[in-house]
Amino acid sequence: MCHVETESFRALLTEPGQALLAELRDYLPGQELAVATRLRRSHPAELVSAAIGQARLRQRAAAKFGAADAARMYFTPDGVEQATRTSVAEWRAARFKTLGVRRLADLCSGVGGDAIALARAGIEVLAVDRDPLTCAVAEANAAALGLDGLIEQRCGDVADVDLDGFDAVFVDPARRGGRGRIFDPESYSPPLSWAVAAAQQAPFAALKVAPGIPHDAVPEGAEAEWVSDGGDVKEAVLWFGTDAAAPHRATLLPSGATLTGGRLPDPEPGPVRRYLYEPDGAVIRAHLVAEVARELDATLIDPTIAYLTADTLRSTPFATPYEITDVLPFGLKKLKALLRERGVGTVVIKKRGSAIEPEELRRKLKPEGANSCTVFLTRVAGAPSMLLGQPAN
Repeated sequence: MCHVETESFRALLTEPGQALLAELRDYLPGQELAVATRLRRSHPAELVSAAIGQARLRQRAAAKFGAADAARMYFTPDGVEQATRTSVAEWRAARFKTLGVRRLADLCSGVGGDAIALARAGIEVLAVDRDPLTCAVAEANAAALGLDGLIEQRCGDVADVDLDGFDAVFVDPARRGGRGRIFDPESYSPPLSWAVAAAQQAPFAALKVAPGIPHDAVPEGAEAEWVSDGGDVKEAVLWFGTDAAAPHRATLLPSGATLTGGRLPDPEPGPVRRYLYEPDGAVIRAHLVAEVARELDATLIDPTIAYLTADTLRSTPFATPYEITDVLPFGLKKLKALLRERGVGTVVIKKRGSAIEPEELRRKLKPEGANSCTVFLTRVAGAPSMLLGQPAN
């Protein structure tokens, strides 16, 4: 079956296949039946199906890779889902470049998202994956982007790769199985322990792990970095050889702002003050809320809730500030009355430490009016509460 899929993909690289893909570049979703019917009059049905499938994948990939690259690249369904988005891959490649890496082994390389960013940074890459179709796609991507001189694609078992002579190793193990996401790092494919052993064979290494990895599962001597993009946490990476002074790092893209630490005690809780700060998800995952609290002279609103509060407004890339107007015990009737009284028709609902679903609450509120408001459903000193306010910057 895999051989048949690979041959079907390689047919897209022929002149007829390329012509079909060019013709499908601007097709709209929902037109598949009409387009397929028309194209099958002059092309083999199997080639038409493969081209339409690839065009659909390219459209999905545009959000991760950018429209220009996605229009030239090739994908598999799993490749689109699991590949590193370009902004994150470029950040990691820049870190490797800064470390002086010139030659790197990319193990479990997938369709080549990381290899492309590394090659564009001027790093020679050996990209290894065991799936023949994935390897064929990755090889075609390197050629399509003019990077095949820097990327060597190899199809085989990553355990068979001789890592002598490489400055760095990058491992992106499979973290999904037949039942969905895998949370136990030793159930990754390959397991985290194998990846750590591979990392120790090169001067530098980075191992991609799930953002929810328990902190006690981070190997001794590793620097754990959590990366968010546009406010959404995308991944966690274990770095080796960086001689980091602090064990944890949070990096926020696209700005590239980075925060290190991980040794401060939790901030003290206190009453809600004029400003509420919502730390970025990467900061929370990296357990660096205390570092941000110190920077802002802030306290927690509750010992178990990662919202900070302070009397003064200070600029920080690591938390979003809100000016709070009301701090009340949670009550639907009271909230509806307040919003109606203030003519609020646009409500942004955020929650942390509350079982209430924002969309369900929005339906019950039925807001009307020209004004806007941000509502926080949370706990203050252990009590279910609602905080009303506005973005402060």
